[in-house]
Amino acid sequence: MKKGKQSVQGKQGLPGKQGIPGKHGNTWKKLVRPWGYSLPAMILIAMIVLFPILYTGYISFTNMNLYHWTDYSLIGAQNYTRALLKVDSGFLAALGTTILWTAVNMALDMAIAYVLAVALNTKGLKARRIYKTLLIFPWAMPAYVSILVWRVGMYNTEFGLLNKLLVAFGFDKVDFLSRNVPAFISCMVLNLWMSLPYMILMMDGALQSIDQSMYESAVLDGANLWQKNRYITIPSLRKIMAPAVIMTTFITFKQFDIIYLLTMQKGSVTGATLQTIITYAHQNAFVSNNYGLSAAVSMIIFIIIILFSFWTNRIQKEEKV
Repeated sequence: MKKGKQSVQGKQGLPGKQGIPGKHGNTWKKLVRPWGYSLPAMILIAMIVLFPILYTGYISFTNMNLYHWTDYSLIGAQNYTRALLKVDSGFLAALGTTILWTAVNMALDMAIAYVLAVALNTKGLKARRIYKTLLIFPWAMPAYVSILVWRVGMYNTEFGLLNKLLVAFGFDKVDFLSRNVPAFISCMVLNLWMSLPYMILMMDGALQSIDQSMYESAVLDGANLWQKNRYITIPSLRKIMAPAVIMTTFITFKQFDIIYLLTMQKGSVTGATLQTIITYAHQNAFVSNNYGLSAAVSMIIFIIIILFSFWTNRIQKEEKV
């Protein structure tokens, strides 16, 4: 009887050994099941995001254009060589204009937004909510409508408000969009008018999150306004504003509609030859019908943005450490 009990316990009393195959099966299901759930989304992402990038990369190595729409052939890196190494291709000049455009716009955007956000948070300021509501209007309006209103209502040589003011003060009329430098400044002013509300609102929220006791301690230590901004406000805003600044930099770098609609719109060309890399790619694709070169420029833009993303992420990680 004892031996019988021991044999039964030997078969049933040692838990765990009989469940090993089931455990392996459950583990396999746990590993495979999430991929099965996410497979439709991954297929959709591949169709919408990955395929266009790969196809554009393929076209950039061909001579596809209006005359070689179906019988195009692989030409290697000739489009990249033409864009990056040929001075008369116009790409390097467009790249320089884009870098200048991004740097100047971001510097002015940050400086003006900071001053206005600090002013909106001044103690005792009346009608603060009304000012913030008015600031939202340029950002809330559709970009296409804002650009055309500025083109006709502000920059028009005959009927624009700016030229009417110049004439009223005894100055000559100015064609703001006919030459590169005035056109660059005009586009920059409009871009600031459209982008400042977002940056001001972001800074306003960031300023309200700063501990006010830090300012009180600084006042007790004899700090003036400049010292409080330098040692408290700006360092506190740096980490909070980093994502908004990075996103705005990307948007400014890829800006297309303002420059195109103000100076290059078909039927309303102003005479300015201002080009950024986005308008350069658009011109080669839809004006010159050189799709291979336009695809190569698009891939260069894509690589620049990816490298900039890695660089900003690395800086943010180093600051956290």
